[in-house]
Amino acid sequence: MKKIEGVIFDWAGTTVDFGCFAPVNAFVNVFKDAGIDVTMEEARAPMGLLKIDHIRAMLDMPRISALWEEKYERVFNEQDVENLYANFETGLMASLSEYTDPKPEVVEVVNSLKNQGLKIGSTSGYTQKMMDVVVPEAAKKGYSPDFYITPDGTNSLGRPYPYMIYRNMEALKLTAAKNVIKVGDTIPDFAEANSAGVWAVGVIIGSSEMGLGLEEFNALSKEEQEKVISKTEKSFLQNGADFTIKSMSELPPLIERINNLINEGKRPSAK
Repeated sequence: MKKIEGVIFDWAGTTVDFGCFAPVNAFVNVFKDAGIDVTMEEARAPMGLLKIDHIRAMLDMPRISALWEEKYERVFNEQDVENLYANFETGLMASLSEYTDPKPEVVEVVNSLKNQGLKIGSTSGYTQKMMDVVVPEAAKKGYSPDFYITPDGTNSLGRPYPYMIYRNMEALKLTAAKNVIKVGDTIPDFAEANSAGVWAVGVIIGSSEMGLGLEEFNALSKEEQEKVISKTEKSFLQNGADFTIKSMSELPPLIERINNLINEGKRPSAK
């Protein structure tokens, strides 16, 4: 029986840092320090990209671009991007270790998948320097994939390029893209999966796309929770996800479903 051999996870918002707040707060603060007030929604919109590309994407947003021109009386340039990124990195590194708690169900599900013989890989929009903080902190708390890579390992060609997934497949000796699942919480995660030809799965609760912290989500009524879940699911499915799961506990049964699809001759993005 042909079946899934490996699962490649994103990090912040997917397996750790419920709501993906470490980078969002850092992006908001770095623009504020530059005299530009950005919203949480604007800071989240490019989430999943390599972080310097994320800053470029924010500066390209019409409202932010106009505010920049108004304040500095010129359009932004590459030096501005680099300056903002340097300050972003400093701010993020100062607080990053505080945002490494595994999300609910992650440790148990990942350990179960490993026990079943599946390989566990990972990709990130963080740099190697950032992951040097995240990886050991997450490991102390029970989450440790078999392999991880950042855009630093692919000549800065992060999402939506497929190369980080390919490096995972090579390192974990996964035989074919159709036997691999990528799990993420942002649209660039699905673009990465689509580019690589693997199955794209979006995890909804605790995602950057949903944008709520654990306490915020739990404070909602059941009706309000279902509303934000439905909105996030729709966004994921419209932007490249093959499937969605509410939380990580739904992943093992989904893997069985995908195994059946593989044996019916189905391929990713062709359910």
